[in-house]
Amino acid sequence: MTTFDQMLTQNHTYAAQHTPRPGPAPVRRLALVTCMDARIDPVAAFGLAEGDAHILRNAGASITDDVLRSLAISQRRLGTAQIAIVLHTGCGMDGFDDEAFRAELNDAGGRQPTWDVPGFTDLDDQARRAVEAVRSCQWLPHRDDVQGYEFDVATGRLR
Repeated sequence: MTTFDQMLTQNHTYAAQHTPRPGPAPVRRLALVTCMDARIDPVAAFGLAEGDAHILRNAGASITDDVLRSLAISQRRLGTAQIAIVLHTGCGMDGFDDEAFRAELNDAGGRQPTWDVPGFTDLDDQARRAVEAVRSCQWLPHRDDVQGYEFDVATGRLR
């Protein structure tokens, strides 16, 4: 059985027991930005249930234009008022060489992407910069209640 087959089989089990929620607004009025790293299970690690929060994931929990767009929709159309940004130890973006990666993509596809893939070298500094990027976004009506966290993939602890 392929991974896709397993996914579809699990979905059939889920769908048989699924009870739809009465709307798209998150119960906790929370938007969570975290890394796409498979070692992070935000629902289990942060005590969330289905429907509690909007969860946005990308490489390095980067505050990109797309993340800001999603947060603006989350706040202005779906009622979120708090934002948690969760970076983590052992992130693949720590020390990531954007220039070399862009050259690799150029070699593979004949042109460089229009987007950057910036890495970082200091997790604490990156968390502070991510929080500041959100707090300075004029499109977000709720910028005061933004918290930055670091998740330790070895211990499962959040700080």
